[in-house]
Order: sequence, then C-alpha cells, then structure tokens
Amino acid sequence: MEILNDRDEKLILEYPCSWSYKLIAGEKEALEQAIRDVIDERSHKLTHSKNSKGGKYVSMNLDLLVHNEDDRNFIYEALKAHQNIKMVL
Repeated sequence: MEILNDRDEKLILEYPCSWSYKLIAGEKEALEQAIRDVIDERSHKLTHSKNSKGGKYVSMNLDLLVHNEDDRNFIYEALKAHQNIKMVL
C-alpha cells in the first residue's frame, strides 16, 4: 500500500502493522463507548492526548494492529461515523 505524505513522498505500509488514530469527543466515557462499539474485544491501547482549553473536548490516541488496508479504512470510517466521535485523525 502506498500513501503520499505532505511532501508527496510515498509511504509504503506492510501489513499487518500498528496504526494510530487520534480521536476527539465531547467526553472520555462517550469516546470509550464508541471504541467498544466499533472494535469490540479487539486488543488495543487507548491513551489520553489532551483536553481542550475550555474542557469541551477530549482527545485520545487509539493504537491497534490493523491487518490490511480494508481493515484500517473500515475502522477509520466506523469511528468517524459513530455519534460519540467528533473527529478522527
């Protein structure tokens, strides 16, 4: 799989590989529920990134093993579509 980065250089991914998603939600508990809904019992690591200045949003990093491009994209789209998630990066 080739992905272009900001400098139009190709990034080659070899699957399976570890992948990180940055998730932004209104509250930590809602974000955790979204992750349970999307990836169920799948092994993952969730770490706090930061809270917005006003405390309205929380961002967390989700790290897990993705098996192929379809798997990686499916998780991204499912998280992005979840009602508890404001943004996925």
